[in-house]
Amino acid sequence: MTAAGAGAGDRGNLPSTPGGQALSAPLLGRAEEPTLFEHSSPGRKAWSFRTTGIPELPREELVPSDHRRTAPVPVAEVSERDLVAHFTRLSHRQFSVDLGAYPLGSCTMKYNPKVCDAVAALPGLAGVHPAAPASLTQGWLRLLVDLEAALCEITGMAAATLQPAAGAAGELTGLLLMRAWHEARGDARHKVIIPDSAHGTNPASVTLGGYEVVTVPSDERGCVDMAALAGVLDEDVAGIMLTNPNTLGLFEEDIAAIAASVHRVGGLLYYDGANLNAILGLVRPGDMGFDIVHMNLHKTFATPHGGGGPGAGPVAVSERLVPFLPGPRPVRVGGGTDDPPVYGWSTPERSIGRMHSWHGNALVLARALAYLTLHGRDGLRSVAEIAVLNANWIRQRLSGTYDIPFDRPCMHEVVVSARNLRQPNGVRALDVAKRLLDKGFHSPTVYFPLIVEEALMIEPTETESPQTLEALASAFEAIAYEATSLPADTLTDAPHHTPVRRVDEARAARTLIPTFDARP
Repeated sequence: MTAAGAGAGDRGNLPSTPGGQALSAPLLGRAEEPTLFEHSSPGRKAWSFRTTGIPELPREELVPSDHRRTAPVPVAEVSERDLVAHFTRLSHRQFSVDLGAYPLGSCTMKYNPKVCDAVAALPGLAGVHPAAPASLTQGWLRLLVDLEAALCEITGMAAATLQPAAGAAGELTGLLLMRAWHEARGDARHKVIIPDSAHGTNPASVTLGGYEVVTVPSDERGCVDMAALAGVLDEDVAGIMLTNPNTLGLFEEDIAAIAASVHRVGGLLYYDGANLNAILGLVRPGDMGFDIVHMNLHKTFATPHGGGGPGAGPVAVSERLVPFLPGPRPVRVGGGTDDPPVYGWSTPERSIGRMHSWHGNALVLARALAYLTLHGRDGLRSVAEIAVLNANWIRQRLSGTYDIPFDRPCMHEVVVSARNLRQPNGVRALDVAKRLLDKGFHSPTVYFPLIVEEALMIEPTETESPQTLEALASAFEAIAYEATSLPADTLTDAPHHTPVRRVDEARAARTLIPTFDARP
């Protein structure tokens, strides 16, 4: 077998239209990348077999007539050269954490150390089939057991499941554990409390878990309104979902009182781990009184994420919930002080069952353990300290240029508002975010939390240098100047210099099958 590349059925060096006509050089250099079908030429192949000695058989002898298509599948016919060039050019148009600052609030889009990728690519890890028996996968089992122990130490919990594939899967797992614990006590409950600043996945997960959402407002300091919480607590409350620091980037200073009041009515505390990056090595959710903690390994522990995955959302629990964890779980089953440890699988006695096929996104888990091991206890503490320092530097720098709704020390992220830029040109937070793309930065999160008008949620993370923070802040300041001093379309038509200009977000959400006849 050989790679034939452009030689197999090639009709010249230039790509061609679906009709086979060669494209001109100006089309190759145009601002927008031609589609793969525009590169297509009938008969062209990316590779081919040399002589194999295997006789060709008609498809009628191989595939029954009721399984055969009546017409060929409409696929692009391209050479390997054109195929690789096409996707490489497209990849160069994408922004990523490897290219620059990605201050997407609440998402912790920080740089991913490549040493963790190298660990996950080790043949002894990457080459193992998930169905291999425990006797042949002792290294993998030890890795999973060690990761669980590290995550429990970080969160202050008793045990964890590594199965959930991402944050939302972790949320559902936590709610199903909450339900199983209450039902085992013969105490079916129907309500889960969430704050009005909660992540959008929280109410969705509550509903999916079969509970009714009860919302409590934030007070003037951006934290849970304790009086309002007291008004909704009763013995029908299964629990409360919180993240601390909360989605405004502020630490819930009354967390001990919140935990006591929820526990007093028999409820459980669920910790949304989206903001765990702010407290690593400083304080543990278990010490705050939480019973269930989900973690986003693809955020806090710098494993690649975005674009739909892969992710990892382990869920750790306090001692009383351990019997309900999903199974099977990797555990140590033998070995002593003089013998190497032996690992196997065990399913808790009252397990809620599997939450993921096999054992979760295992190579993401391997990356996370590499990250944890490389940093150590002191390194993880530094992660949180620098992340908090960077966010507060941004808060101080932008104060006076943008509105700061809660202008007091924040944690790892800060929420600013663009409402002061509305005059004279009607500039909004979306316009600021789009214009930031022209400045070479990914935009922050916009319009979240919902309780802040024209919100811009900025999370610089610990991986950005002082020089990058200076450049980011200067870009925000320049945009604020443009909003009040330059023609309106400087911002309202932004971005001006990206491969794709401003898209219609509403149309993108409502028209799932795109059409190309409206191209400018």
